Amino acid sequence: MSCSLSAGETILLPGGRSGPGRVVMGLGWDARRERGYLGLFGGASEIDLDASCVLLDAAGSIVDVVWFRQLRSKDGSVVHSGDNRTGEGDGDDERIVVELEAVPGHVGALVFLVTSFSGDDFCQIDNAFCRLVDAGSGRELARFELSCGGRHNAQVMAELRRLEDGWCMRAIGANARGETFRDLLPVIHRCVAV
Repeated sequence: MSCSLSAGETILLPGGRSGPGRVVMGLGWDARRERGYLGLFGGASEIDLDASCVLLDAAGSIVDVVWFRQLRSKDGSVVHSGDNRTGEGDGDDERIVVELEAVPGHVGALVFLVTSFSGDDFCQIDNAFCRLVDAGSGRELARFELSCGGRHNAQVMAELRRLEDGWCMRAIGANARGETFRDLLPVIHRCVAV
């Protein structure tokens, strides 16, 4: 069951035993099928979408980044499933798992991103989506359909912000252009309040 949040909407995630201990950012898409000679002998071509998580301190400075070149945060609280370069398979093709209770106290926010490393616009990619899920209950907290959303190839998806007694999640859904998290840093700083 999804909350179906729109961009800009915020929900409180309960703290303690009633709140999610673990959240998962899932990214999925379908491999592009190329048509071969007379519509035969086609195969899949490479489309490389990437999920990333930027950890910020209370002042908005980068503490750490989890992405395809660093699959685990330095403290181990955020772990990436690994780089999928084709979109083959069903469901989430890349996943980032966050153990909320293990996130160090100096981390004030986690920002989730999607970028197209291959440079493909989202409108060229079939069935592309990103979602944030409460891993304990399986409840989908937010979901964005990326395909045919425009001529962009990146999105600042959502922010998890630390509160005194838990976390809140804000759906951002800011479309952008960029191939890695570095390209999206100006957008992150515009979208994420410190």
